[in-house]
Amino acid sequence: MPALVVENIRKEYPGRSGPLVVLEGCSLALERGENLAIVGPSGSGKSTLLNIIGTLDRPTAGSVSLDGRQPLALDEGQLAKFRNRQIGFVFQDHHLLPQCTVLENVLIPTLAAGPAQPDDILRAHRLLERVGLADRLDHVPAELSGGERQRVALARALIRQPLLVLADEPTGNLDRSTAAGVAELLLELQRQEQTILIVVTHSDELAGRLQRQLELDGGRLIERGSMPAGRQETSS
Repeated sequence: MPALVVENIRKEYPGRSGPLVVLEGCSLALERGENLAIVGPSGSGKSTLLNIIGTLDRPTAGSVSLDGRQPLALDEGQLAKFRNRQIGFVFQDHHLLPQCTVLENVLIPTLAAGPAQPDDILRAHRLLERVGLADRLDHVPAELSGGERQRVALARALIRQPLLVLADEPTGNLDRSTAAGVAELLLELQRQEQTILIVVTHSDELAGRLQRQLELDGGRLIERGSMPAGRQETSS
């Protein structure tokens, strides 16, 4: 069974003239180490689907299975622990805490279980070295460029060694050159960590770097094309 299985996701919202259906029968499956881009116009439901896969939202119908577990069947406390351990998030806006240093921001996901442990701090140092920020540990976000802030967000997403990383428009606020560098780093880290990666993006250039591309159209996922595993692009 694939490590991630998303089956027949439906999401609807109440409307004056009846339910507004945003997602209808969306399904996908990915193994550890695979990656996927989801594309589509604004308002097509891409972020809604990503939030459901990431257990930040609940579907009207359908199921999500990650590592053989059904996280949406857990109570809120158990779900929060599962999400913290198994899922990493990268958003268009980095969502770094402005008062915290680079190192502290990366360590934030570890604090749910109490003070950061020596192994957590060591991993944070190693991740920040891998993203090229070993000399920025004590800087705050205001002292970093946009690309540097997003690299901190990548390190933070990986600090708990999650099985699944979800990225919502991770290069959307960056210039083309910086976006290319962040995209290359994201895929490099994903390969090294052997995580599952799903990226929601408007960028055909970013989507084309990933192994598979699905388009969300009319609430349904349509295969756009594919690239054999291990052959995704890593440079612009």
